[in-house]
Amino acid sequence: MNSKNDLTSGTFTHAVIDAAIKVALIFVMVIWCFQIIRPFLMPILWGGIIAIALYPIVMVLANKLKLSVGKSSLVVTLFALSILIVPSVLFSEALVSGTTDFVTEIKEGTFVIPPPKDSVAELPVIGKKLHEFWLHLSVDLQDVIHENKEYITHFSASAASAIGSFGLTVLQFLISIIIAGVFMKHADGSGKMFYKIATKLAGSHGNEFASLAVATVRSVVQGVIGVAFIQCILAGIGMGLVGVPGTGIWMLLVLILAIVQLPGLIVLGPIIAYVYSVESSTVATIFMIWSLLVGSSDTFLKPMLMGRGVDIPMLVILLGAIGGMLLSGIVGLFVGAVVLALSYKLFSAWLVIETTEAPVEDAKETVDTQA
Repeated sequence: MNSKNDLTSGTFTHAVIDAAIKVALIFVMVIWCFQIIRPFLMPILWGGIIAIALYPIVMVLANKLKLSVGKSSLVVTLFALSILIVPSVLFSEALVSGTTDFVTEIKEGTFVIPPPKDSVAELPVIGKKLHEFWLHLSVDLQDVIHENKEYITHFSASAASAIGSFGLTVLQFLISIIIAGVFMKHADGSGKMFYKIATKLAGSHGNEFASLAVATVRSVVQGVIGVAFIQCILAGIGMGLVGVPGTGIWMLLVLILAIVQLPGLIVLGPIIAYVYSVESSTVATIFMIWSLLVGSSDTFLKPMLMGRGVDIPMLVILLGAIGGMLLSGIVGLFVGAVVLALSYKLFSAWLVIETTEAPVEDAKETVDTQA
């Protein structure tokens, strides 16, 4: 009897050790694979989001022009790359040439800042100090540079770091768009794999969750990121026409504020004041009206683009965008908003399913007990 118990105990112990070794090896392999793919995780995730958002355009293009899905995906991918590369190259060239000319003029003493208008001093809160500092710059620029040498050196280092981060961000976007093109070309296989994983995780509700995920991603990309891009471009057009310096930087700030659900007038307001100080009242008033329209355009653009019943609290978008940006930079700004919104919708759907199925199960248990 004892020998049988010892044999059973030994078999059980052997099985437990064998299972523990297998689980440990699987765990090590998963961690190892994650460490290998971690540098590409954000571009892959953003590429998948872009693919989901742009795939309807690929299908429309394929049907209209009688192209294969692969060729249509290539056209859309090349167009998306051109939208990213062309402005980036123009911005880089303008930045380099502008910086070079500025440094040369400073060294030669030929750089001149025009004196401020009297209307600058009439601006609320900061008017007088701004007028004094601006006047000091126009009269004796070299003295101002000498007095603030430490601050200028620190700012230059920060600016160089920001430019390097901008280049890395553009590279991440390029990689993500290329990955999106691959996903769109192999959309059938990618879609089947996605639905299989959803079914494996959520059982009979897998297809429902997968469809909800696709709808949520497209809704957020169109209604939040799409609207932010529209506002960014419209603001850039207005600033470019009135000759606002550093338009590209202000456009980026408007884009970030729009994604985190803050009004673009936080950036455009001071620019309106600047335009009033350097342009005629007519031009400045037209720019102010244009800026107000841009700032309020999300009130009618979001209902148009963020439809199909996918209602997501703006607080979720805000937390996702800010948290994503703090975690992964500019790319995280976009990915974080989409991922947190998606998680919110899937969690809400799971709660609805659980609460609707629970009474049915309780009723079955009651019937069995009574029987």
